Amino acid sequence: MRTLGSKGEETEKLLREAGVKLIAMHGFEAVSLRMLAKEVGIQAGSLYNYITNKQDFLFSLLSEIIKDLNAEMAQAMDGIDDPVDKLRRFIAVHIEFHTRRKDEVFIGNMELRSLNRTHRATIVKMRNAYEDQLKDILSAGIKSGDFQIRDSKVVRLGLFAMITAVSHWYRPDGPNTIEELIEEYTALAFDLLRVPAEGEVAVLAKKGRKAATAQVASSCSS
Repeated sequence: MRTLGSKGEETEKLLREAGVKLIAMHGFEAVSLRMLAKEVGIQAGSLYNYITNKQDFLFSLLSEIIKDLNAEMAQAMDGIDDPVDKLRRFIAVHIEFHTRRKDEVFIGNMELRSLNRTHRATIVKMRNAYEDQLKDILSAGIKSGDFQIRDSKVVRLGLFAMITAVSHWYRPDGPNTIEELIEEYTALAFDLLRVPAEGEVAVLAKKGRKAATAQVASSCSS
């Protein structure tokens, strides 16, 4: 897309918003450039100042979604090394993003098939790189002993599907806030990975100290 100064940037933003709205409502194939121009309130011929063609427009929308998600994730992960904290933040950012930008996530999933081979391969590569972050977190947690997993691939795919599916049914006027959902899904994930809740850590540590003391006492008396 070409930009034409601040006014052009604003028009470009309106086109993206209108494109997401129309594609989510009607599907990519049914949305014409004329419909898009009408939604924004500009002449159809003016679109070519911003859009080369529908295919490039869709690719731009989908790639921007992933770039925005990666940017938010990178900010949340900055300075965090502990795999448990990383997983907690990954779940929070993923769910928050997917519920806040539902229409974009929806077209990102549904309209991948509408991209040409080259564009589709690029988006799939970007998605895989994003999903690899969860793979790396789980691997680090297994290595540190924080996560107890028998099959990391099955757990990773199941966990990713679980936290992604929230956007399919979440409604802002529903019974749960996003914060409540993040808390609940984090608890589910930690149960799946056998990570003790924060309140249980001290209990387990205390039990561990008692067991160690008993073992030392037994060794000394033998």
